[in-house]
Amino acid sequence: MADVYQTIEKTAFAEFKDRGSKFIAYAYPIQNADEFKSCLQLLKKEHPKAVHHCFAYRLGLDGNNFRVSDDGEPSGSAGRPILGQIDSKQLTNTAVIVVRYFGGTLLGVPGLINAYKTATVMALQLVPIVEKAIEINYELQCNYTHLNEVMTICKQFGCTVLGQEQQLFCLLRVGIPKARLDEVLFKLNDLHHVDVKPTSN
Repeated sequence: MADVYQTIEKTAFAEFKDRGSKFIAYAYPIQNADEFKSCLQLLKKEHPKAVHHCFAYRLGLDGNNFRVSDDGEPSGSAGRPILGQIDSKQLTNTAVIVVRYFGGTLLGVPGLINAYKTATVMALQLVPIVEKAIEINYELQCNYTHLNEVMTICKQFGCTVLGQEQQLFCLLRVGIPKARLDEVLFKLNDLHHVDVKPTSN
């Protein structure tokens, strides 16, 4: 399995028009389904008069975590073409929502597929694709006096600090790049005063 994945880091939007209908595609970097729901709710508030809010997103690395919605458009004419564009760029942790304003002329299924696909392509062209290290989450517990050593190792190997609690002991949640996992664990276990354990998520 790969040690990196591709995603986007910024949001972007683009507009496509066809026979009076307006299709506005919004691309979002997301970490989970809840983040996606927030994006969708905001767009529905922003575009209350739009007739459809169609979308697709893909999360995670196993290829099984995705959702598509045609939101009342003919089946397969909106969500699938949007997902197809996310997949053609091999992106994950990415969502695209396309807001449609109806222009009075029916486009037919081929016209809809083309419109949703084109709007998605335009939005995704506006955001740089970034490569990120696949990380495995660990919890590190150490005495306050050893925090510096732990942080130095985290910095050295490009780990992401996801959370930090300091009481009597320091508890760190870190994402360790999969490609460097053995080296990082070796260094941390070498410190003796650090308790290292994988987390379930």
